[in-house]
This record gives sequence, C-alpha cells and structure tokens, in this order.
Amino acid sequence: MDKLKMHSPDLTQDNIAKIRELFPGCVTEARDETTGELRLAVDFDQLRQELSDHIVEGPQERYRLDWPGKREALALANAPIAKTLRPCREESVDFDATKNLFIEGDNLEALKLLQENYLGKVKMIYIDPPYNTGNDFVYEDDFGASAQDFLINSNQVAGSGERLVANKDSSGRFHSDWLDMIYPRIRIARKLLAEDGIIVASIDENEISNLRKVFDEVFGEENLLFQITLLCNPKGRSQDKYVANCHEYVVGYSKQQLPKGAVNVPKSDDEIAANYKLKDKRGRYRELELRNTHREFGKHNRQNLYYPFFVSAKGEVALEPGDGRKPVYPDWEDGFEGCWTWGLEKARSQLDEIVAKEVKGTWKIFRKNYAAGDDGEATKQVKSIWTDKIFHTEKGQAAFNALFETREKIFQSPKSVDTLRELIRMATRKDSIVLDFFAGSGTSAQAVLAQNAEDGGNRRFVMVQIAEPTPEGSEARKAGFATVVEITKERIRRAGKKILEGEFHPDWNRDVGFRVLKIDSSNMKDIYYRPDELSQADLLDAVDNVKPDRTAEDLLFQVLVDWGVDLTLPIRRETIQGKTVFFVDENALVACFDSGISEALVKELAKSEPLRVVFRDNGFESDAVKINVEQIFRQLSPTTEVRAI
Repeated sequence: MDKLKMHSPDLTQDNIAKIRELFPGCVTEARDETTGELRLAVDFDQLRQELSDHIVEGPQERYRLDWPGKREALALANAPIAKTLRPCREESVDFDATKNLFIEGDNLEALKLLQENYLGKVKMIYIDPPYNTGNDFVYEDDFGASAQDFLINSNQVAGSGERLVANKDSSGRFHSDWLDMIYPRIRIARKLLAEDGIIVASIDENEISNLRKVFDEVFGEENLLFQITLLCNPKGRSQDKYVANCHEYVVGYSKQQLPKGAVNVPKSDDEIAANYKLKDKRGRYRELELRNTHREFGKHNRQNLYYPFFVSAKGEVALEPGDGRKPVYPDWEDGFEGCWTWGLEKARSQLDEIVAKEVKGTWKIFRKNYAAGDDGEATKQVKSIWTDKIFHTEKGQAAFNALFETREKIFQSPKSVDTLRELIRMATRKDSIVLDFFAGSGTSAQAVLAQNAEDGGNRRFVMVQIAEPTPEGSEARKAGFATVVEITKERIRRAGKKILEGEFHPDWNRDVGFRVLKIDSSNMKDIYYRPDELSQADLLDAVDNVKPDRTAEDLLFQVLVDWGVDLTLPIRRETIQGKTVFFVDENALVACFDSGISEALVKELAKSEPLRVVFRDNGFESDAVKINVEQIFRQLSPTTEVRAI
C-alpha cells in the first residue's frame, strides 16, 4: 500500500520533470549529497547545446531584475516543507458548512501548503504587502541561517518560530530584504491563479517600481492590466520630506492576455436610467455623434473614414444614393473635412444602429450606444484614477471602528471596504475564489461577504495572516488583542453578523462563516520522513509514527493537504463497527485512523466505492488484513485510490 508523502511539493523536481518532457536527453539521475537518494538532475551542458541559439551566458549584459539574495529567494520558493494545517473549530464560524477558509501562519508556508488544493483555481488574488516605509515588519525567511539564538534573544522570532523583523531604511539591504520577502511568495501565488485569474496589489511609492519589476518577471510585462492611482489621503502626509503624498497605487496582472473588457464592472441601475434614456427592442441606449469630435483626425489623415451617408426626408439612413436622399459627410460647420469613428464596412454591418437627426436645418449622424453589450451584460470600463471619498483610508478606518464600536485605532489605516469591493467587481465572477495572503485587518474578507450579499454571489475567500504580536501598550493590546490575527478573525465575525442583520439578495446563500486552519509542524514523527535513520533505541517509539498530541481530525486535514482535496468540503463523522470514519464530501475521501481495523470494516468501506481511502499504516488488527486491503478494494471498488500514513 503506497504511503502519502506528507510534505508540500518539491518544485525543483517538478521543474526538472517539465524540462525532461521537452528535452529528455538533458535530464539524468544524480545522488543527493544530503540524503544519498537518487534524484532527477539537469545536464546543463547538454541543455545549453539544445538552446545554443538563444541562451544568454557569462557576463553578457541583459535587462532583468536582480539583487543580492535572489537565488536564495528562488530556492526558498521551490523548497518543500514538512508542515500541516490543523483545524481549529473553536475559533471558526460554522466550521462544517462554510466554504470560506482562514489560515493562521506564515504566508509563504501557507502558499506552499495550498499549492495542490488550489492549483489554478483562484480567480483573484489581492495583497496589501508591507509598503517598506522604513518601519514595516517583513517576513525574514530562513535560508538555513545559523543565527537563530540571536533572533530569539533579540525578540525577532514570533512564538511559532516565524521571524518578524523591522526593515529599517538605514539597512544596507533595505530594498533587497523587501524583495527577498515578496519574490518567493509571488512566484508560488502565480501557480494558484486560474488561467483567467488576476492578481491585484496595493502599494505606495516606496516599492512600486520593484513590485512592477517582480510582477513583470513572474507574470510577463505584457500581462499588466492596470495601474490605478488611488487618492487615499486627501490631506497628504505632512511628514514627507518634499511633497505631501496623498495617493497610492493598485496594480493588476494576469497570467495571460485577457480579452478587452475583462476588468469592466457592472453599471448600476441608477446609472443606466440616468444615462441611457432611450429604448428599443434590444434595450436601453443613448445616442452618440458618429463624427469624430477630435479635429486632429479628418479626411487629411483618415481617408478611409471619410464617406457619405444618404438621408431621406423622413430621416431614413442608407449608404447608397436614392431619390430624395441627401448626402451627409462628417464635415464641420466651418468647412473642415472631418471623419467618422466607424469605417464603411462596420457602418454597413450595423446600419440599424445608425440614426439621423436634423439639427438647425442640417442632418447629423448618430449611433446607438447600448447600456448592455452583445453578451447582454451592462458593464463599463474603470478609470485609472480613483478620487471618490468612499475609497479614502479614513472611510476604511471609520468602517472598522464602527464594527468594533470604538473610537480608538485598534488597527491602523485599514483599507476601505468599497475599494476592495470595486476590485472584486473588476476581477471576479459570482462563483470565484478570492485569496488574500496579507489579510491584515480582514478588509478583503468583509468585502467578499458584502459583495455576495449585494449580488447573490457565492464567492469564497481564503485569508492568510501571521500571528504578529500587537505592540505593548497599543490600543489593540488594551482591547484584549494580543496578535493581529485575533483582530482579523474578530472583524470577519462582526462583519458577517452585521451583514446578516441588513438587507441582502434573495439568492445569496448567507455563508458568513470561515474554517480556521493553523499552520503547524507535521503530525508525523521525524521517522516518517527519514526511516533510514531509525536506531535500535527508536524501534519501540516508531511503532506509532504519529505525534501523541495530534487528533484524528488533525490527520484528516494533513491528508487533505497532501492529496490536494478542497479544504472546505463538508466532513461527516460516523461510527462504523466501533471505529470512527470520516466521510469528506460523502465519497470524495473516506478516512479511518483508528487502530484494530478489521477486514469486515475494510469491506464495508469498499462497498461505498469512495474515490479515495486512507488508513494508518499500523492501524490494522493484523498484518494479514493490511496485506489484503488493496485486494479487497480491487474487487469491490477498483477505481478507489488506497493510501496509508
């Protein structure tokens, strides 16, 4: 019976496997100097030969983003981890039914753990990373450093081992440290995006240039969708040295080229009623002049857009002359020969949308501009500058304070919910998954819930936030919040409750819950991963390879992570023949981690024909039962994947 690997994917080996698909002669086997195991390796000399017309070698100059530590950051992104996600029912809301997820822990580890569960499934990623203003806390990831004792003694290590250090602008590695932090996370995040997915980031002037370069490298500069300037602080920052900055940026990228209008947002009913006052069988429309209103364009440089329409006395429009029809050219009143905005072929194919109106004794040509497009959706393009006061940071602070019924700043400068809702309207459909791995105060989670309540959507969120301690003596600490993550979870609870108390769309499923999972060390003892290191003294302890403080539900979630199963699927617990059996989404996965499993129980589980089944390796009442498990499933449920831990 095959055993689950119980660690995140080794991306280096995955990348080598992809190279082998293209160039099989360039991949060989080599012995790992650390473990002694044979692993795939690249013959770079042979690969250079294969790519000899294109490779850039040696000191030759080329345009790219580089900094001290980039190689280590890339290696960190690819390295597997032996961590797990442990369920925390007591901090969750509606744990068994909700489709929303909240992960507490280091976001790099979270992204690695989510790789198989959410690979290519996330429609929108939103991040609000540290702005690197000189006092921000950034994740200082472990490159195998030996200074752990120093970090502990200097209080730079969080309780669970994550390192949080202030990135002072006096540091010689000021920008490099920030890039070390952001680069591996963005590389992994790309894998989670759907093919039509969009990643959106808020950032200010300190790292906008570096963020753009990272995104250009990871996603391709041709996949930049937008860079929005957001007026967030109309008063400006008085502490700025030269100019009082009052804006920040919102940048959006996709994995591939998206069609025109991909980030359009719906027009409101009020907007349609106010601006599209005419109506025909196709729907509401307005009339726009067909003549190009910019005089830099005309017959002199747009000859193909200069042609006549022919209008009858009744205002009927044609493209051919006829009895009583008068020619109408795109000429101006002063005689300037202008041009139309449509070419002749487009005018011919859409002649039913052309309207002639007599203005001051002269015929003018208009086109019908419908509120809804050909797909029936009434959408509009978003502008590149957002100045509405609903997007201001002070509105975000006021909304947060209202939720917590306080005037104090428990959390400093949270984003406006309306900003996130507008981005969600741009980047998602009603059934999309939204991931935020710098969740902060939880604004994006509240925005997802609020948008669902408004339009009846079933969007799901995945929030990730590290348990960063709140400062001693801060308003947050005075209010009883020892860590930022406690604030995040409490905000989502309060926001969900408030939304349910208001008006909402009749089709909304009312899911305001979230399933809390906490990153922790593996449930398995070290011997599970390195059985070759088993000593005589370890034999007795190795009878059970699971850590003694871990529950059956802990084991279940590590199996879900390892197998790449959706972490929000419903879980049913049932007692069968005196043993606890978990049914995930009924028959998507069946698990029993009890000891003393009999052949009769195995047969009963096989009769339900699950897609997957998993047991503890030492959970069977005899070696004979363990040996027969796969044979029983081959007979009764041949398509079931059978694994052990």
